[in-house]
Formats: sequence, C-alpha cells, structure tokens
Amino acid sequence: MASSGHSNLNAKLVLLGDMGTGKSSLVLRFVKGQFLEFQESTIGAAFFSSTVAVNNNTVKFEIWDTAGQERYHSLAPMYYRGAAAAIIVFDITSTDSFARAKKWVQELQKQGNPNMVMALAGNKADLEDKRTVTADEARVYAEENGLFFMETSAKTALNVNDIFYEIAKRLPRAQTAQNPSGMVLVDRPAEGTRSASCCA
Repeated sequence: MASSGHSNLNAKLVLLGDMGTGKSSLVLRFVKGQFLEFQESTIGAAFFSSTVAVNNNTVKFEIWDTAGQERYHSLAPMYYRGAAAAIIVFDITSTDSFARAKKWVQELQKQGNPNMVMALAGNKADLEDKRTVTADEARVYAEENGLFFMETSAKTALNVNDIFYEIAKRLPRAQTAQNPSGMVLVDRPAEGTRSASCCA
C-alpha cells in the first residue's frame, strides 16, 4: 500500500471487563487527564472521543466504555460489533476479574471483527502490595491469544496514554489486510470502494 501523505482514521474502540476494574477511570484519564477516586458505575455504556497523532496518521477514537455488571452483558455485542479495537481490562488485585477478561477475549474471538486490535490491560498497577495476578501470567496469556498486554494505573496515569497509542500504531497495519468494518479512511469516499466479497 503506497500511503503517500497523511491519512485520517476513525476507529471505534470498545472497553470490556468486569465491574470495578477501572474501565471508566482509564478512559477519563486518557480523554480528560482526570482521575476520580470514586467513579459512578457506568449504566449501559458511555461514549467518548479522542484524537491521537501517530506516525503519519491521525486516529480519531470513538470510545465505548461498557458497563461491567452482568445484567448489561447482553448489550455488549451492540458496542463491540464493528469495533476496530478493544481494550479488555482486569484488576491486578482480582483473579476473578482476570478470569472474566479471558471470557471476554473468547467472546471477541468468536463474534468480534476478525481484524480487531485487542489489548489486555492489567489495571490498578499502583496496588502492587495487593496484587494477585502476576504480569508474567497476563503477558503469556496475551501472547498466546494474539493480544498485547500492558499494566496500567488510571490513578498514576501509568501506561494509560501508551496503551491507546499502541493501538493507534497497530491500526493502519491491521487496515491493510482488508478494510475492517469499524475503521473508515476518511480521506476517500466510503461509497464505491471495491470490497472483495468475503463475508456477505
């Protein structure tokens, strides 16, 4: 692909994970640079957008922060369908949230966009003394399942911007395989683009 000049990508990104893992706090830290000690539980999903410049691209993330409560699980496909990227979040102090993260990964592998860029975030890295999930354990799991892994802390801002930038860097490469739904090259019309009839 001869990419001459600058391209603008719109990428739908979804955050998934158990309640209380800090999904909303990660988004708030990334989009607004804020951290609230007590964050209200998300109901359904919350929407944010933020633009990052990486290499020769500008990526506008359309971020869906989904609710972690079990009763909202049935709504999740509505948000991850057509997503170009997903961050699956667990809490390093909770083995249950790590087990739940693995279930989300399995669900996305079965039902999500096959070209989706997936990141695994071990959040609350500032609570090292309460850790129950090791970084090595999470990293090995991520590598075996085609995700990349970072430990994050919405409280201290550790790796929060980095995980979004890493996704942004990986998006254009994912885009060359075939234009995944959920990613639109804004600088050329969506109509009339030839698409190989793969998955009618």
